[in-house]
Parts: sequence; C-alpha cells; structure tokens
Amino acid sequence: MSGRIARAGVLREVGRPFSIEEVELLAPAAGRVIVRTHASPFCSTDVKNWKGQLYKIPPTILGHASIGEVVEVGPGAPATLIGRRVVVPGTPECGRCYYCSIGEPWQCGELFDLGGIYPDVAHGADGALISCAGCVGGYAELMSISANQVFPIDSDLPSDVLSMLGCGISTGVGSVVNIAALRPGESVAIVGAGHLGLWMLQAARSFGAGSIVVIEPHAGRRAIAERLGADLVLDGVDVEATVARVQEAAGGRGVDIALEAAGPTASQRLAVRLTRRGGRTVLSGFEIGGADVALPQVETALQSRRILSTQNGHVRMRTDLQRYAGLLERGVLDPAPIYTRSYALDELDRARDRSGSLDDVCGIVVF
Repeated sequence: MSGRIARAGVLREVGRPFSIEEVELLAPAAGRVIVRTHASPFCSTDVKNWKGQLYKIPPTILGHASIGEVVEVGPGAPATLIGRRVVVPGTPECGRCYYCSIGEPWQCGELFDLGGIYPDVAHGADGALISCAGCVGGYAELMSISANQVFPIDSDLPSDVLSMLGCGISTGVGSVVNIAALRPGESVAIVGAGHLGLWMLQAARSFGAGSIVVIEPHAGRRAIAERLGADLVLDGVDVEATVARVQEAAGGRGVDIALEAAGPTASQRLAVRLTRRGGRTVLSGFEIGGADVALPQVETALQSRRILSTQNGHVRMRTDLQRYAGLLERGVLDPAPIYTRSYALDELDRARDRSGSLDDVCGIVVF
C-alpha cells in the first residue's frame, strides 16, 4: 500500500517554526512497518536538533522515541505485528550487525552506521522527500519504522506514560542498573535533575542506593528531586564548594557512582570529580555535536576512576522494556513528577519552547 496521508511536524529549516503539514508516506520498504503514533515525548535532544546542533538535515521529522500501533507491514516484516501496540525507542536491534552479534545492541549498525543520513519516509506538500531523524520521526501521525525498532508492549497503562519508556526511562534506569551496576548501599550523585536525571534518581532509590545527592541549578527541579527522595540537593553554582560538599557527605572520599544527565561538558567534568578513587561515572548528556570534554588527568589516569558511556541505558529492548513497564505498573517508578503536560501536534513549537526554557520536565505530544 502507498499514499497514506498523515499530518506531521516537519523541520524544514533549522531554528524556524515547525511546518505542520500533510505528508504522503512512501510504501513501506522491505523490513519496515507503518505505525500509527499514539504519543511522543518532546525531549531536550530534539531542542538541540531543532537548533541544528546535532547534524540533522532538513526536511526531516524529529521525535526520537514514541509509541503507537502497527497498521501496515512491508515485505518481509512480520504480519503478526499488525494491531500490536509497540514502543519505538531511539535504538533498533537488528540482530545481524557486528555490535548486535557481540551482545551490544545499543550500538546497532542499523542506526549508527548511517552516518547521520536517515531513511526517507514521506513526500512533503512540495513533493520533496522527508527523512525520519534518528530513524523514528515521532512528531507525525504515522511513522515508517524498521521492524527491528518496534517492540510490542503489553500493559494497561496509557500510551502517553508508556511513551517515556523509549528514551528517558530506558536510559535512566539502564544507566543505574546496567551500566553503573549499582550495589545496595552505594552512594550516588546525579548531575542534572531533568527528564533523565529524575528517572535515574527513582531507579537509584528503588534499587538500594545508600545515599543520593542531586546537583541541579533549576529551583523547581531541585524541589522535585527532594520530593523523590534525594538526601542532599545542591544548586552546583559554586563548583569547588559543590565538590567539597559532596565529598564530605560521602565519607570524605566522594561518591561510589556519579550519573551525569545534564549535557554541558562542564557537568561531565564535575561528575568525574565527584567520585571517589575507583568510583564509576556514567556520562549520558551532550552539549553540541563536536564538543570535547576536558577531564582532570591525575584523577582519570592514576586513581582508577572508571568513565562509562551510555546509549539508551544499554537496554536490551526485547526484554527490558516490558520489565520497565512493570516497574511503572507497580508504582516503583512514578511518572507524575516528570510528565509535565501533553500537547497536540499543532502545539509542537510551544512544546519545544517549554522544553528549551526548562518549564517542562517532559512534555508529551499526544495524537
């Protein structure tokens, strides 16, 4: 089938308002499916994409995580997917590439070997081909997705809540459980209390952290961190005083684990400095494409500190997403403090502005 018409928020020019227009989807190629979108979070990553800071090439549809229902499959894609509610995370799992074959599907070549040239999925009102940025394109009524990037989910929770599984929850919980490998009683510092950091906080508390320090300059987000159980909350404005205070709170040594969820390179340097000798730092943010991080040499070369990278929390989507949905269902993870408000597609510019100004922790575009 071809010619499905859908409304989409198209980035036609970097830094300009989204074009809300009807697009005509291409017929799904081999191994691809068409998903009717239910909800897509507006993440700070997409603010950077809109500003042109992460190499996305217009015309393109942003939105790098979503949830919806499969309505059509292309040749070779499983027909059993039709009618299933599926999470569409930021990372596929092709099962065939080098990284999937060695058990590291979070670096799947179906995304990372594209060199930033993403599949074309539709014709715009002007006839031009439109790509799906990050292989998702969640700010549209319909998405054309690789069948390797849709994961059925069984849950009674509403789609707007479950839409957060594909980015914030997977990265936040996975950073604590899979990458930092938190052991009960360990001390944790979280740099940044936004969409990602607040999921990290909930995961650290739920999986047995002994103490949790949160560093966040935004007063409203510090208040949320306190309500979610942070033992110490600092604004981080005075870097040296912050390092000293965290070390003091962690036995004079520094924390066992530092989780960076802020983005600026200075925040990543701070996270490394907050750890004890032999501590672990998990870096998840990015400021702008091409940025470099300056790290203290003695601490990183001689003091056995481990600096770890995360991509979608090193989550194995086919199993972990359903497990994390269970954490939401049982109340182990609480979306209420993080899910700020919902938006219609026509409000996409407002969602972007409120995300960029930090008025929203997480706004969700609902269809």
